[in-house]
Amino acid sequence: MKQFGLLAMMLVVGIWCYAQHGQGSPNSYVNPLVGTHKMGHTYPGATVPFGAVQLSPETDTLPYEVNGQYNKDVYRYCAGYQYADSTIVGFSHTHFSGTGHSDLGDILLMPTTGPLRLHPGTATRPSDGYRSPYRHSTEVAEPGYYRVLLDRYNIQAELTATTRVGVHRYRFPATDSARILLDLVYGIYNYPDKNVWSFVRVENDTLVTGYRQTNGWGRTRTVYFAMTFSRPIRSYGWQNESKKQVYRGFWRKWNQEQNFPEMAGTQLRGWFGFDMDTPGNVVVKVGISPVSTANALQNLYEEVPHNNFDRVREDARVQWLIQLSAINIDADEEVKKNFYTALYHTLINPTVYSDRDGQYRGLDQNIHTTKTANYTTFSLWDTYRALHPLFNIVCPERNGAMVQSMLHHYDQSVHHMLPIWSHYANENWCMIGYHAASVVADAVVKGTGGFDAQHALDACVATARHRSYEGLGYYMDMGYVPEDKSGASVSKTLEYAYDDWAIAQMARKLNRMDVYEEFARRAGNYRHVFDSSTGFMRPRLSNGAFRTPFNTLNTDEPGFIEGNSWNYSLYVPHEPEKMIALMGGNKRFTQHLDSLFTMQLPDSFFAHTEDVTREGIIGNYVHGNEPSHHVAYLYNHCGAPWKTQERVRMIMKKMYHPTPDGLSGNDDCGQMSAWYIFSALGFYPMAPGSDRYELGSPAVHRAVIRVGNIASEKFFTIIAENQSDKNVYVQKVMLNGKPLNRTWITHDEIMQGGELTFVMGSRPRR
Repeated sequence: MKQFGLLAMMLVVGIWCYAQHGQGSPNSYVNPLVGTHKMGHTYPGATVPFGAVQLSPETDTLPYEVNGQYNKDVYRYCAGYQYADSTIVGFSHTHFSGTGHSDLGDILLMPTTGPLRLHPGTATRPSDGYRSPYRHSTEVAEPGYYRVLLDRYNIQAELTATTRVGVHRYRFPATDSARILLDLVYGIYNYPDKNVWSFVRVENDTLVTGYRQTNGWGRTRTVYFAMTFSRPIRSYGWQNESKKQVYRGFWRKWNQEQNFPEMAGTQLRGWFGFDMDTPGNVVVKVGISPVSTANALQNLYEEVPHNNFDRVREDARVQWLIQLSAINIDADEEVKKNFYTALYHTLINPTVYSDRDGQYRGLDQNIHTTKTANYTTFSLWDTYRALHPLFNIVCPERNGAMVQSMLHHYDQSVHHMLPIWSHYANENWCMIGYHAASVVADAVVKGTGGFDAQHALDACVATARHRSYEGLGYYMDMGYVPEDKSGASVSKTLEYAYDDWAIAQMARKLNRMDVYEEFARRAGNYRHVFDSSTGFMRPRLSNGAFRTPFNTLNTDEPGFIEGNSWNYSLYVPHEPEKMIALMGGNKRFTQHLDSLFTMQLPDSFFAHTEDVTREGIIGNYVHGNEPSHHVAYLYNHCGAPWKTQERVRMIMKKMYHPTPDGLSGNDDCGQMSAWYIFSALGFYPMAPGSDRYELGSPAVHRAVIRVGNIASEKFFTIIAENQSDKNVYVQKVMLNGKPLNRTWITHDEIMQGGELTFVMGSRPRR
């Protein structure tokens, strides 16, 4: 299933960005939280960059299945929040941003007044439960901050966060029924047996601890929490809807539903009452941990040792300002909004998954300690393409820690493999390829440190030789994955070949020439699924014959995943010239690319594919799905770079908008946004693992990139002279004042700092 997810709402959020690094005066007021997919796959809440806590409102509680069948409507709730919904059911602390499958939604809180209700109710009958109507006119969303008025209760809810602590401020009216509900039943992509166990303790009149374990996308996932209130708890109670058990022990001695300080079960909801004789605030702090309630409490006390909500909000704002100022641009207003929206999205995932003391839960479910932050939420089928390459430029130290986290995963894996799609100490095996190898190789080739490069190469090799994984044994023996042995065979063959090439580049860098030769050979395996009679990549069977029938346009055609043969046949990013030769040479290939962008793909060809939608398609080019993200840059390799320039600018204009439905698909944990950032700057990493970036057509007038980590004093400046909506064609390029007579730039040239100047015009320079 596609990583189609959390990017759907996005509210108007303001942040000051600076025209030049080091200047104190703002040059524009832009909105880094607009431009998202209308399906509801992004949460609008409070987090800090890469925060473990991602605190957000939830707008409905649709189940994952109905009458034993998958409920397609739940797909819209990958983030828990849907912009079109009119009610809020509460605020939970963990979310994905840009995924096509989902999980999380842990530790939901909801402030209420009036009669006690411990069920959320439904959108059609909200008064049956505790949910509240709300209006977008009362919502404010900024990086690190969210506010909304819960109309039913006249309670203003505000959210902010640190890395491991969510902070709520609820403004209650004067009432004798002020309560905060704790719902440990709620979850995203929920179903009756998802909650394995929950446990809660009221430690004193301001402190509650507990945990929840779930079996979902992460099949063994435990979140511990410690929660403090700024006012004493007056009274509290529980509702336990766990299935009746044959053995119940002797807990029946107690009335556990009222003021009993300990509760356990699979379906727990609780409430905490407060004295509120006059209008006032209750500040709630929730620290989370993958290890223990003691660690959750330590995270809470060390990160927020006070009850000053505004101070936490300001600290979060500053963290975002520092991260977002890594790239400062001068551009037209719409480009600014799209750009900083995109940059914000790229700084959400992966997420920190270790406590203040360095402890974290490993893939083996044991507790480990790391010297640097450990990370999770690796949507690698998406993010290897541009997100991690972006990190290698603007925060290489953090990306090195992410690679080290992948090596922790490998060391703890019973399969001895790097992550495929991992979160919360679980491998969920979503999507294909072994693209951690690409992320690792790109970091090694570009000189990103923070991990043992030789050990990293060994991990990549072991992963790529794991014969029982997804047809890999057949691939190693036959040079391709046969469709009758393993589905999505063409997509797998092509992606394995690219990953193998990336491993080869890393091996050459590390002078491991035996490994280089093995994987350089494997990198050519894409040729074995090319059918010269049709000019397309095509599934083959184990007897060597091409599979029939064969349709090049169907997005659910056997052999492919989240794309059709037209798009996947162009997926040889590591050897574009050889692919072009296979497909008939420069002239014929250019015509083929032109057809991709200008032909019409009827709805019938993606009617049965949940992850491909009309919003993400230009002609037959599917931008809403990642396998095509490099395609516009292929014109550089067939002698028509002006067409790269033209197509890239067209894609930016059509697929990205500063509106609530502004993305052409979900954000895929930042990949969709990273594509925009690179393309707007004028260059793109077509084949991570190479030190080259393809040149395109910048949409900015000027950009200053802080290259390296936050303390770096090196800056790479991009200037686009005469750039406009009409002047999309590059007339000449200069690097540090000297002509750059090629269609690419190297990583070292960027990281050394300097100035790249594009002179733009309205006509192609052929």
